[in-house]
Amino acid sequence: MRTLAHLSDLHFGRVEPAVLEALRRRLRALAPDVVAVSGDLTQRARARQFREARAFLDSLPGPQVVVPGNHDVPLYNVVARFISPLGGYRRIVSDELEPGFVDEEIAVLGLNTARSFVLKGGRVSAAQIERLRRQFSGLGGERTKILVAHHACKGLQDCGADVLVSGHAHRTRAEAGSALTIEAGTATSNRTREEPNAFNLLRIRPGRITFEHYALRGANFMRAGAVSFSREASGWKRDGTRSR
Repeated sequence: MRTLAHLSDLHFGRVEPAVLEALRRRLRALAPDVVAVSGDLTQRARARQFREARAFLDSLPGPQVVVPGNHDVPLYNVVARFISPLGGYRRIVSDELEPGFVDEEIAVLGLNTARSFVLKGGRVSAAQIERLRRQFSGLGGERTKILVAHHACKGLQDCGADVLVSGHAHRTRAEAGSALTIEAGTATSNRTREEPNAFNLLRIRPGRITFEHYALRGANFMRAGAVSFSREASGWKRDGTRSR
């Protein structure tokens, strides 16, 4: 079995230190095999915010698969937005926009969906989809294949991944289909919209995944629900009802 912690929408520049510490504490206790961060590390793509995000990532367990989001592209600096949209991310967080992690049981690949010409949404190109197909197909059928992207773009269901994890909407969701689609709420931002700060934990076995939802309650992240999915010939099926 492998465990993957899925964080999203950190939005440094709009975070509370107490939430950061609560998240660090819970992740260290869970000790996941991989931490996936699906974009929007910053609120406004400023150097200070990237530095704060990088320092926070360094305090979390590893290995990590981290991808940028649309908030990691400058909004008000028009020159930077179009000349070097992810320059700050590359300089401070990572020069690798589509990292990956592969071991004997899982393959986790990152995908960059952030674009300078789209303010909020994301895009994925045909070339990116084809590259993912080649990468996933080259791994064989033994591993559970997981794609990490900020946006749940159209077409990703056909890229060869068993599981798609994303963020952007600041909501928690798990939906069965040909691929298991999972979204995370904002892990640390004080712009929480309809749910508190949250993250996901996936417990991954061959052909079976247990999805656990952790939400901030008081000063701690607590398990707020869990549901399991099994893979059949037609796709993923939910095993039972969410437990509380």
